[in-house]
Amino acid sequence: METKWLEDFVSLAETRSFSRSAQLRHVTQPAFSRRIQSLEAWAGTDLVDRSSYPTRLTPAGKTLYDQALEMLHALQSTRAMLRAHTAAAQDVIEFAVPHTLAFTFFPAWLSSLRESCGPIKTRLIALNVHDAVLRMVEGSCDVLITYHHASQPIQLDSERYEMLLLGGELLSPFVKPDAEGKPAYRLPGTSTQPIPYLGYAPGAYLGRAVDTILKQQGAGVCLDRVYETDMAEGLKAMALEGHGLAFLPASAVRKELRANKLVSAGAGLEMALEIRIYRERPTAGRTKRAADRFWDDLQLHLQSAAQSSPAPVLRA
Repeated sequence: METKWLEDFVSLAETRSFSRSAQLRHVTQPAFSRRIQSLEAWAGTDLVDRSSYPTRLTPAGKTLYDQALEMLHALQSTRAMLRAHTAAAQDVIEFAVPHTLAFTFFPAWLSSLRESCGPIKTRLIALNVHDAVLRMVEGSCDVLITYHHASQPIQLDSERYEMLLLGGELLSPFVKPDAEGKPAYRLPGTSTQPIPYLGYAPGAYLGRAVDTILKQQGAGVCLDRVYETDMAEGLKAMALEGHGLAFLPASAVRKELRANKLVSAGAGLEMALEIRIYRERPTAGRTKRAADRFWDDLQLHLQSAAQSSPAPVLRA
């Protein structure tokens, strides 16, 4: 039996909705249902009354719900006590950050906080967006930094998690320039000569954002997918070699644009993404002094910055 099954079951008991809990747990509904079924197989009895709506727990399910809360709380408390044995660990703030933001946004952002927040000991966990969010949901990091867009929302329960807006940046198409400094490939392309397209792997957050951009354009854009990866840095490397067009965040290409190693592939195909930071609201049994101090200092820093200017949007 896996602890994530208990976390899934507690979520289902509280939302009384398979679809809503699947969203909160950041899995597909079929995968979420299979995990509940696995827990029922382990328990040897039905835990959920599927004949009613909203979903209700069976008597056995109600018993397990009370026990699951106690077990999960005990596990979290035990982990907190184990971490407390190492004084250094209490001073280190663990950040879960998507790869692109980890490489481009995070270092400069952290430098900007030194004056107002002082020295910060950090541990950076670079992941894809889905796994970074999952780290936060499972309590395996102190802070989550991620992208957000209304078409691809990060659905974290506001009653459990706090959020601050750090800024934003544009996701736009770029290509290598030709000998004259003009785009080697230029949107929208044609049906007879589609543009070689360097795309994100299926399921990648930025890939879903690009899909939204292209759908809004209808059938007017002609692309031929020739390469894919789940990392923006990988797409940038291929674009720099002239293999095709890639949609990249502004923070990932600023140096290349200044050096004229990449150029815009055409205006009008862009999306403004928010950069957000989340943390789980502290409770009596779950708190970390360094993380709490950092969050308080960050709030003051952002409030001060907002009074002088709005949150910046990074542009290429």
